[in-house]
Amino acid sequence: QVQLVESGGGLVQAGGSLSLSCAASRSIFSVSTVLWYRQAPGKEREWVAATTSSGSTAYSDSVKGRFTISRHNTNDMVYLHMKSVKPEDSAVYYCAATPKGGPTTFWGQGTQVTVSS
Repeated sequence: QVQLVESGGGLVQAGGSLSLSCAASRSIFSVSTVLWYRQAPGKEREWVAATTSSGSTAYSDSVKGRFTISRHNTNDMVYLHMKSVKPEDSAVYYCAATPKGGPTTFWGQGTQVTVSS
């Protein structure tokens, strides 16, 4: 089993920046697609960004150009750098990892991001 732990959430003003981190209990990120999702109250979980083991990245239209996903395989960390945040970015942000070749996806417990207007 693998535990993922998100950190870095908090309160930020609209237009500001915030960076989230995701740490894994085992070295899996170098062989995994790692994704960030978010879920706002009363809404379904929404995919935000992804990075593959080969380094490709992808973003939802709602965050493209404002958020950046990055990984440091040597220390098994994945980050979500958020800039120009908006109140609608407020949500619980989750990290997920799917090791290559396997059906299992591991999830973190989430970290709250609140953007004040």
